Amino acid sequence: MTSPALVTAPPPQEAVGPLIRGLAVLRGLAAADGRRSVGDLVRDTGLARSTVDRVVSTLTRTGYLRLEGRDAVLAPRLMELGNAYLAASRLPEVLGPLADALADGLDESVSIAVPDGDGVRFVHQVTRRRAMSLTFRLGDLLPAERGAPGALFASGWGEAEWDGWRLRRASDPHGAGFPALPDGHGEGADSFEERVRAAREHGWSADDQLIEPGLIAVAVPVRDPAGAAVCAVSVVSHTSRHSAASLREAVLPRLRETVAAMERSLAAPAGRPAAVPAGPTPAAWTRASKQELGPEFVESLARGLTVLTAFGEGSAALSLTAVAEATGLARATARRSLITLEHLGYVASEDRLFRLTPHVLELGCAHLSRLTLSQIAGPHLVGLVERVHDSASMAVLSGADIQYVARVPTVRIMSVNITVGTRFPAYATAMGRVLLAGLPAHERAGLLAHTDRAALTPHTVTDARALNDVLDVVAADGHALVSEELEEGLRSIAVPVRDGTGRVVAAVNVSMHASRRTVEQSRADLLPPLRAAASRIEEDLRVVGRYARVAVS
Repeated sequence: MTSPALVTAPPPQEAVGPLIRGLAVLRGLAAADGRRSVGDLVRDTGLARSTVDRVVSTLTRTGYLRLEGRDAVLAPRLMELGNAYLAASRLPEVLGPLADALADGLDESVSIAVPDGDGVRFVHQVTRRRAMSLTFRLGDLLPAERGAPGALFASGWGEAEWDGWRLRRASDPHGAGFPALPDGHGEGADSFEERVRAAREHGWSADDQLIEPGLIAVAVPVRDPAGAAVCAVSVVSHTSRHSAASLREAVLPRLRETVAAMERSLAAPAGRPAAVPAGPTPAAWTRASKQELGPEFVESLARGLTVLTAFGEGSAALSLTAVAEATGLARATARRSLITLEHLGYVASEDRLFRLTPHVLELGCAHLSRLTLSQIAGPHLVGLVERVHDSASMAVLSGADIQYVARVPTVRIMSVNITVGTRFPAYATAMGRVLLAGLPAHERAGLLAHTDRAALTPHTVTDARALNDVLDVVAADGHALVSEELEEGLRSIAVPVRDGTGRVVAAVNVSMHASRRTVEQSRADLLPPLRAAASRIEEDLRVVGRYARVAVS
């Protein structure tokens, strides 16, 4: 198989042109790390300005893009396309916990990668917290010759695959088509065929600083019951800790044990296909959007993207009929979308069944998987401030304090002067009380028992029993309002932000001078838009955090 980037054959007659053009815009944004002006997208893609405008309008409607001034920006919801492949593959869910345990046991970074043409894509990363550690993102693509997994996958190539690799090497000798590749280091091509032969003989492959100086790894393939290598697991270290030989000696036995357990887990039956959700189908939504937006909404593009999301957990391989049923599309429409997606390398077919390929991960997954919680929250806080005309913030619990990780101020003569990084005692703040109320009872009790609860104003609640009663009310009500307990004249109302497991991971608030509204007005005016903003943050967090680890800031 050649790299999808090298596919130059004209599209089939039945291909959907708007879908091809829309995906070109998404690829352009992904290559620009998630942000590009519309004018630059016109130049990057070679499409007409009117075409790009309609594509951007459509993708904004789907929630996959947002506009910030003249820039189009990839939005977190786009991650659902990559998630569809990851769920269908079962690799992060089935193998991820075993990779995590291996990393903990060895105290080294561990990655899982899959073949993508003549490249290697990462689908799971467990990184050790060190000054020098693995920094690749979920979905990043490397050439097969650069790293340990590529030699394992290439050991099963035929002449067509080798010809494709040589063609790519001739047309792109320095790896410009692989943005994740570090600059200024040897390419590993000269030794590649020899390393492939060794990998075929030994069943493992080593990376002795092929990616960048100091980085070493050893990898073992994970095979399906038919013997095909579906992925490779790498243990990654640094020359300050090991040589390539000593790393192999230290980790190969444990790595092989883990891979054997992974193969047993993959051989277990997959779950049942997810039921088609009740309510309007994706096709009904696209029709309604077309009726509302008219020519600014490209329905055939939106339909094609819904085909990608038809796949997922329990739906790794779907027939045309199953795709049509899941999306609500006519069979002929679903068929044309699948033909187009197969031409572009996002779908593969065999025996009348269709599967997503890892190439789907190129559609912004690498950029979006590194979004932090504060970056996810930022646009929603901006929208909240525009609606309520008061400052909004996000904070997390840090010991007995809250720490601000995002803030959007409003401009007033009397304003609340707080910056990102500011810390306040949690017991005296609305966001702190929301975060404390979200803790398990024993954690909350232990934290409060070791907190010096000084009276910051005459209104500050400091008594342990009274404060615990207040927190119980906050937990029941789902919000906290604190008036003049942190500082006289300052009032704040806050709600929790929960991750996909339901755990409270942050709080968002609106703060103002107490003279702006009464307590009753604050709840009536601010609580609905505040909860709506928190809900939108949670939706984005669930999509991005399904397979990626979302850092706080």
